[in-house]
Amino acid sequence: MEQIASAGKPVQITVIGGYELKGSKGDTPVTFIRAEFNQAVLGDSAKIIVSSEGTAKYNFTSSFEFNPEGGITLDDLAHKPVFLTMTEVLPKEKKQKDEKTLVLGQAVVDLLPLVEGESSFGTIVPLHPVPGSPLEPLQPGVKQCSLEVKVSVAEPLLTAAQISGGNLLKVTLEAAYSVPESFVPAGPVQNYMVGLQVPSTGEKDYPIFFKNGTLKLGGEREPTPRPKKWPIANILAPGANNIPDAFIVGGPYEEEDGELNHPEDREMRIQAECIKKRITWDLESRCYLDPPAVVSFQKRIADCRLWPVEITRVPLVTAPKGKAAKFDKVDDENALSFHGVAYVNMVPLLYPGVKRIRGAFHVYPYLDSTVYEKTKCSFSLFRDTGHNLLHNNKVGGINSPLSKPVVAKNLKEDKIVEKDIKGRPRSGDMPASSVKSQSSDTAVEILDATPNYNPEGQQYVEAGTYIVLEIQLNKALVPKRLPEELARRYRVKEMIPPRPPLTRRTGGAQKAVSDYHLQIKNISRAILDEYHSMFGKQVAKLEGDIDSETLEEQKCQLNYELNCSGKYFAFKEQLKHAVVKIVREKYLKTIPFENQEELQTFISELYVFLVDQMHVALNQTMPDDIQGAVPTIHKSSEQLRLFAFEAEVNENFEMAAVYYEERLVREPQNLEHWLDYGAFCLLTEDTIKAQECFRKALSLNQNHIHSLLLCGVLAVLMENYEQAEIFFEDATCLEPTSVVAWTLLGLYYEIQNNDIRMEMAFHEAFKQLQARVLQAQLMKQKSTGVVEHIEERVKAESSLGPWGVTSGSSTTASKAEPPPGSGAPFSVLDGFLEESSKLQSHSQERIFPGPSQDPAVNPNPSNLFSKEILKRDASKCLGSSVFLHPTPDRISQIPTTIFMETIRFLMKVNAVQYVHRVLAHELLCPQGGPSCEYYLVLAQTHLLKKDFVKVEECLQQAAQMDYLNPNVWGLKGHLYFLRGDHAEAKACYERTISFVVDASEMHFIFLRLGHIYLEEKEYEKAKKTYLQACKRSPSCLTWLGLGIACYRLEEISEAEDALSEANALNNNNAEVWAYLALVSLKAGRQLEAEQAYKYTMKLKLKDETLIAEIHMLQETVGFGNPSF
Repeated sequence: MEQIASAGKPVQITVIGGYELKGSKGDTPVTFIRAEFNQAVLGDSAKIIVSSEGTAKYNFTSSFEFNPEGGITLDDLAHKPVFLTMTEVLPKEKKQKDEKTLVLGQAVVDLLPLVEGESSFGTIVPLHPVPGSPLEPLQPGVKQCSLEVKVSVAEPLLTAAQISGGNLLKVTLEAAYSVPESFVPAGPVQNYMVGLQVPSTGEKDYPIFFKNGTLKLGGEREPTPRPKKWPIANILAPGANNIPDAFIVGGPYEEEDGELNHPEDREMRIQAECIKKRITWDLESRCYLDPPAVVSFQKRIADCRLWPVEITRVPLVTAPKGKAAKFDKVDDENALSFHGVAYVNMVPLLYPGVKRIRGAFHVYPYLDSTVYEKTKCSFSLFRDTGHNLLHNNKVGGINSPLSKPVVAKNLKEDKIVEKDIKGRPRSGDMPASSVKSQSSDTAVEILDATPNYNPEGQQYVEAGTYIVLEIQLNKALVPKRLPEELARRYRVKEMIPPRPPLTRRTGGAQKAVSDYHLQIKNISRAILDEYHSMFGKQVAKLEGDIDSETLEEQKCQLNYELNCSGKYFAFKEQLKHAVVKIVREKYLKTIPFENQEELQTFISELYVFLVDQMHVALNQTMPDDIQGAVPTIHKSSEQLRLFAFEAEVNENFEMAAVYYEERLVREPQNLEHWLDYGAFCLLTEDTIKAQECFRKALSLNQNHIHSLLLCGVLAVLMENYEQAEIFFEDATCLEPTSVVAWTLLGLYYEIQNNDIRMEMAFHEAFKQLQARVLQAQLMKQKSTGVVEHIEERVKAESSLGPWGVTSGSSTTASKAEPPPGSGAPFSVLDGFLEESSKLQSHSQERIFPGPSQDPAVNPNPSNLFSKEILKRDASKCLGSSVFLHPTPDRISQIPTTIFMETIRFLMKVNAVQYVHRVLAHELLCPQGGPSCEYYLVLAQTHLLKKDFVKVEECLQQAAQMDYLNPNVWGLKGHLYFLRGDHAEAKACYERTISFVVDASEMHFIFLRLGHIYLEEKEYEKAKKTYLQACKRSPSCLTWLGLGIACYRLEEISEAEDALSEANALNNNNAEVWAYLALVSLKAGRQLEAEQAYKYTMKLKLKDETLIAEIHMLQETVGFGNPSF
């Protein structure tokens, strides 16, 4: 982080003039302005006469120094305003020696813009009258007394890094409702206080206190909106207590983030907030978080989840006249009472885009063991800082802005005032680990020794006390992806790729009957022509007077001629196609009949219909229809791969195989297609076919490294160890820089119990990974213009451990750094060797004797390295400057090991059985071990087996390690979706797509989230979700989902476009045809409706509800079902 210069930076406050001013004596009073900040007087302006119009030009400039190293800090600027007090100089009366003055009003200037990165700003602030002042109180629609002020600094107080990485935290305490009945206004005056602590400068914590709560008896609800107030006492003008443009607006209980936001809590909340006693504060406290503090804050929320907010009351002591030493013996009288705590769930602040949480939280008795168990915090604000807090708990002793007249003296005493009085100590005053997790034996012993009973605090539980709190950030801790307004920017038709226009084909039952009529007409004409050629002359001679016997004889001769010449057979074939179309289109018969009786019944019915229609056709004519050829819509290889992957995930393995085989038929010489098909066969556990595919790929290119490795993996799975060795060694010879090849060879030697060669292979894999990462680092250094002699440094030292490469995490570096003392670096490795030696006996077993065991529970590796190799390489690792001193470019990268890289390769090809063995090595690897990626891979393997319990356990571990990893939330969504818990799945999916960084596989996240939206009838959200899926990776399912959403939104035209595109990508999807039928029925197109319905039934749609919807719509419009 960029460092701020140690020299102070002056902050100038200029009062330019005043408007609508009035005085107590005369129309042109003499006034001056006093500027105060941080309980120090910055200076007084000259005495200026106010004009008769009520204006005055002061042009008064005062300043103070901003110096974060021992002076005024950004935190001070955030929560302390500048007070401008206007005072009237009264005219001297007779015999009056000294001037008399009268305070007219007070204005407040908020310095927050400086903390937000601005170097200057101007504002007009209202002048709030003090009690008894002639100034008019603030009223809407009336010109108010005001001052024009400008605040400036020579340069911004925040560096670019602080602006981008820092944040501003605002905590608003509204009230505590339903307080115990023992809280009464009578008796000693009590100071009701609430406190919490947050990281503010790096790892150091600042406590935030809210004091001087007002006890009210209830009877009416607190008004909303009402202004938020400064957490500063003794402000002269009542109106100056209010923070400009900051209000408590309230809201429905159901929209809060606290504990009491359920419907059953509503009645209790209404009663408590209207009738019962309450303590009100309405205070807002601000705290600037620098970039390290933001990281710390985010990490603590992920680790602790619940944040302790303490509440207590202390008797208020009236300040006596005389020396302050009189307060030294008030500790016994000011003991803490009614010490309680509320547990605020801060996790919503880690949701993408969330900047504010507000809600009601129960108050419980403060018990050290319970607080530590829930929040991992063993430090109490009120108890552990009680002496200083109570000693300064006196009337007039808290944050009086007018208490000190000298700037220099006040700046010197500011530390004491802040630490002892306000409770906001400077850097180093408070222990850094006050909220952090405490795991030492000392902390546990302290907690055990503390009494575990709090009778006064128990009254909070009995009374049902709760506090209403708001926590707000200027920027979300986790940025949210900007919403893609696809519905506004794109129409569905614009997203569909251009295709050749389809020739309009007329079909359906009516067209089938028409074609039959046409064929009857053509055949009858041909028969008449034949009859005329045979008997035309005879008929002409008889002039139409032909008896029945002659006609019968001519009929027999005609039949004989037609049969002998083959014309009868030709006519029958000509008519056959038309009859088939009637069977399919009119009667919807497309599958064989189940028995002979059903067939005979249908034939009889069909014969009657055909004869009737033949008689109709003989008396009418029909126009010719010429149909053009239908263009073929070709799908790309990438599209087929996506469709196959969709079918895999949906466990439609038969359809997936069809898509993979279609790719092979199109491009049989493409080895990638064979590898993909082989990986699919591994998923379906067809190892023989997978082996054939991998060997076919190898035959196409014998130098293809992945084909060699996969052939070796299959050989190991099928226990052909001699072949496996040949494949793996060939791979290392062909590509000696391949980390995966050397690692798989080492795993093979492990199976063979050949420890010497195993060590050699793993060591070579480590060397190649190390060389690759250092080369990448060198290229990055050159590209950014940083000149470092990395190559020389690499020659002199080896920077990484025996199996892994750390790409610069400071956490990892500190972990690897040896503690003081000889032999310390080898303790972890000795333990690892001991653990491995215990498992040595298992290496004699077959590699896959049965179901794979969870490596997190039962790792089964043999002794991976000799002790000498481990210590030698680890010593090089620990002595490396590259390893211990990462460059900034490498901070954010993820540590990698040779085993994790191999796991990624194996997971891509579905070699799950092999993955478990490699995971065991990753678990015991010194630079590996349990990581977020480790648990994600383990969860994926369990998800394939549908072991949902273990999947959930792994994902919980992964979330604890990396709460902001979108892959964790995406996989959680899949888990809940497969379990049938769609509400939880929806929440996980929504969080995943809100992250700025995509999960590794977004296609099914969009598909399943859209499906849930359709189920819950949130059609607008479903449309937007499917639009994003169609834009990223269009498929039949994405277009189908979009079409359904548009249809339910009554957007028929867009629904038809989307469904047509879905049908073009896969015309065998029954649901697509069903919705096309609905769209055609809605559009009043009978022919298309009948065609779509026919294919819906032919493809056997299983959704009975959708079929019923189609039938209902058919009955409504009166067409669409040709079978009636």
